[in-house]
Amino acid sequence: MRIMGLDYGTKTVGVAVSDGLSLTAQGVETIERKEENKLRRTLARIEELVKEYGVEKIVLGFPKHMNNDIGERAEKTMEFRDMLLRRTGLEVELWDERLTTVAAERVLMESKVRRENRKKYIDKIAAVFILQGYLDSLYMKNKEL
Repeated sequence: MRIMGLDYGTKTVGVAVSDGLSLTAQGVETIERKEENKLRRTLARIEELVKEYGVEKIVLGFPKHMNNDIGERAEKTMEFRDMLLRRTGLEVELWDERLTTVAAERVLMESKVRRENRKKYIDKIAAVFILQGYLDSLYMKNKEL
């Protein structure tokens, strides 16, 4: 089963997809939009990618505060989840994404990616971290059984 991971931001959505065995996550692309609330093209592109990769489930990064509170960004993410559900008909699971962008930034810095170029990759890498965290949790859950 292929699973898609999404890092939903104000003007971008990072996209990652698992391999067919749901063991590893690979970055696919970063979908950009000019305005935060202009989501029609973003949703259409996600729908295309779902079909192209044969995705059966979506994992959406859920930006909780460090104290576990849900803020405005998390509320917008839940609205986006509802749009994805209606548009794709797939299960959309929220996954705690705290510090994934920080980790993605660190990887880019350690890889010597220039600051001005990091913006192109950061959301896609954050989506990989979100999805890989989810896949690892599935693996550990199955291992316990």
